[in-house]
Amino acid sequence: MSEEQNAKNKEEEILSQEPAQEIPVETIPKAPEQKDDYKDKYVRLMAEFDNMRKRHERERMELIKYAHEEVIVECLKIYDDLERSLAAFKSKEGTDANLVKGLEMVYKNMKDLMGKYEVKPIEVKGKPFDPNTQEVLMQQETPEFSDGIVMEELEKGYTLGGKIVRTAKVKVAKNSNP
Repeated sequence: MSEEQNAKNKEEEILSQEPAQEIPVETIPKAPEQKDDYKDKYVRLMAEFDNMRKRHERERMELIKYAHEEVIVECLKIYDDLERSLAAFKSKEGTDANLVKGLEMVYKNMKDLMGKYEVKPIEVKGKPFDPNTQEVLMQQETPEFSDGIVMEELEKGYTLGGKIVRTAKVKVAKNSNP
């Protein structure tokens, strides 16, 4: 079939159909009013979509930031042990200087790694007890400190990017003066 034949057949088909029903003018929606309504819906939908995209990106970045949290917490135990070992070797007489130097190098590398991932110790000694960042393991009566002041840090607490990943274990003063 030629293109002319196809066009003629389509035209005959259209003409053979029943005429469309006439729609009363009152039932046709008002186009300008609907246009404003549709535009408003469109703007709101775009704003909602943009907010959802931003929220998704924020959640994704947070997930990436804290994805390594579990490994960091496990590394903190090793970091603390390394720090204690270094302190013990430095205080002991007759310790091989090369051993101490090697431990210092490993400790520095570990400290740099913690800094890279924004792992920071929580400073608590001499400050008032804060249940959000500290855990009381002991209380000691003493006239030297005010009531509720951290006397000693038994285990360091750490934050990861501002989020507490391990609370500090502390000894808190209990004032013996009434």
